[in-house]
Amino acid sequence: MSTTPSPKRVLLLTRTATSVVPLGELARLRASAASLPGVSDAAFAFSEEGTPSLRAVLMDWAADDMPILIVPLIVPADPAFENWLKRTVARWQAEQGGTWPPIGLAPFPGNPELMTMLVAGLITSSAITPVEGAKAAGMDGSVVPAQKRRVLVCMGGPCNSVGASVIWGHLRNEQKRLSLRTAGEGMMSAKTSCLGPCSLAPVVQVWPEGTLYGGVDEAGIDRIVATHLLGGEIVEELAYAATGVKQRLR
Repeated sequence: MSTTPSPKRVLLLTRTATSVVPLGELARLRASAASLPGVSDAAFAFSEEGTPSLRAVLMDWAADDMPILIVPLIVPADPAFENWLKRTVARWQAEQGGTWPPIGLAPFPGNPELMTMLVAGLITSSAITPVEGAKAAGMDGSVVPAQKRRVLVCMGGPCNSVGASVIWGHLRNEQKRLSLRTAGEGMMSAKTSCLGPCSLAPVVQVWPEGTLYGGVDEAGIDRIVATHLLGGEIVEELAYAATGVKQRLR
């Protein structure tokens, strides 16, 4: 005797997407997921840059007790990403408080068994297309950006393990939402390799002052944007001076 699956919400998760074509493909996958038995609602979200963010969708869905299944569309499987995801969601739950619905995590597509099936399907696909020669690079030249400030988000191992990717995504989404490239004195942002003070992870640095911020979360990014990038003043509570001696998170 068949049983009807318990209703749940499905969240398709990928790292980043800002252009029209991948957004359209994600919308197609979302519609396909929403049509499956037992799926009451489906959405896609991004752990880094892109709208909607993973945090925004989970906060929206946390209002009721409908179970949530996160389906990572990320290849290859990365245990560090899975650990980061679990810790980050737990942090959001603690910050938000209240009672959350059950949240599950589906296997990554990089799971050996699933990956074997995927690769076999791609090799035998009838949709294989020829690779055309690359077009010559344009000769129109480039504009050197005039923005005064540069914001670096550390992507070293310790920073990544405590959520640097989601901090980067939140910064980039706010940069777009608030037009930070042209607001105030203007800013540009970039990922960087290890900035050095690993015990202060996640670390963000703002130039030209060279200010190092430690233990940064989404609320910290909001304060840095409002106070430092737009107001021109360092957020002292999050900043760590270049003393030349070891420091720990306050």
